Amino acid sequence: MAYESSVPYRAGTEGYTSFRIPAVVRARSGHLLAFAEGRVSSAADSGTIHIVLKRSADAGRTWGPLQVVARNGSGTAGNPAPVVLDSGRVLLLQVHNAADATEDRIRRGRVPPADGRRVWLQHSDDDGASWSPLREITDQAKLPQWRWYATGPGHALQLRHGPYAGRLLVPANHSTPPTGPQDSGTEPRYNGGHALLSDDDGATWRIGYTDSYTDSHSHSGGDSDRSVAPNETTAAELPDGSVYLNARNEAAAAWRRVDAVSTDGGEHLVRPFRPQAGLAGPAVQGSALHLGDRGALLFSGPAHPAARALMTLRTSRDGGLTWRTAHTVGGLPAAYSDLVRLDRHSVGLLYETGDFSAYSTITFRRIPVEEPT
Repeated sequence: MAYESSVPYRAGTEGYTSFRIPAVVRARSGHLLAFAEGRVSSAADSGTIHIVLKRSADAGRTWGPLQVVARNGSGTAGNPAPVVLDSGRVLLLQVHNAADATEDRIRRGRVPPADGRRVWLQHSDDDGASWSPLREITDQAKLPQWRWYATGPGHALQLRHGPYAGRLLVPANHSTPPTGPQDSGTEPRYNGGHALLSDDDGATWRIGYTDSYTDSHSHSGGDSDRSVAPNETTAAELPDGSVYLNARNEAAAAWRRVDAVSTDGGEHLVRPFRPQAGLAGPAVQGSALHLGDRGALLFSGPAHPAARALMTLRTSRDGGLTWRTAHTVGGLPAAYSDLVRLDRHSVGLLYETGDFSAYSTITFRRIPVEEPT
């Protein structure tokens, strides 16, 4: 099947060595806002990194000029997590840290809190053309004992249905300090996931559910390589108002995806994250999107069992219990992605891909979706 595609970001252009970590939303006007991390001097996850934006007025066929939305001096501004409010305002949550504060050093407790992962917010009231000053919300969004921290990455939610309609929900993840002097703090058992919640359009925030490492020996006497350590979570609201959550698993290789459900707007999980064998693939971020009252739940991510390759769109008609392949986007290397609804007949996929590396471009594709008869 042929797809319309465009390339908003290409490594080695526009003053950036690399572009990573895509996130996309559709503004109330219909404009698409494609965010990414613009990595200045290298492709590394730390250093001088800006949050950049390109906008499209024609559903992703062409893109306007690059805008720098957020800087952190010579340090890192990253993990864009945008959400479009009912009012039309676009909120952008993000995380900052010092240039030399690598994830490993942060997890090991070798970075002062002021240089570590801090949570910030800004907004746009003109579909991304201009942006407010940054406002820090770390004290509301992050527990003092948490070390590593990340929002999203990928789009966040404003809930539409049920008693929690209007609530903002931002999936996030964190790490905790090691439990003994010999621990480095980098092991999967120190990973956890949580949600940030706001009931006043982002004026104030609080932490909702939290979930951490689950050793399978505490359930059913399973093998340790079937443990769960949620990371890089994506969320989708189901028609009944419940929230489906799907996360990358940082524990051993048996289960690469794990999922959970919240029925109280992200305050708690019905049960902890558990394996989702229907979404086989490598350890990587993915994106979930529900198409509406009678539509399907979609998930995008690489489907190769071991490598970041074979970007695939999968679909569920039972709220994420079971999955089938809907579209194989391509067999090339591919990594992070984000989904956005374009219209009744199509979705957009913003994803990392390239001929020989998953990180050569951030490409946008229009993908047709099935509508129920």
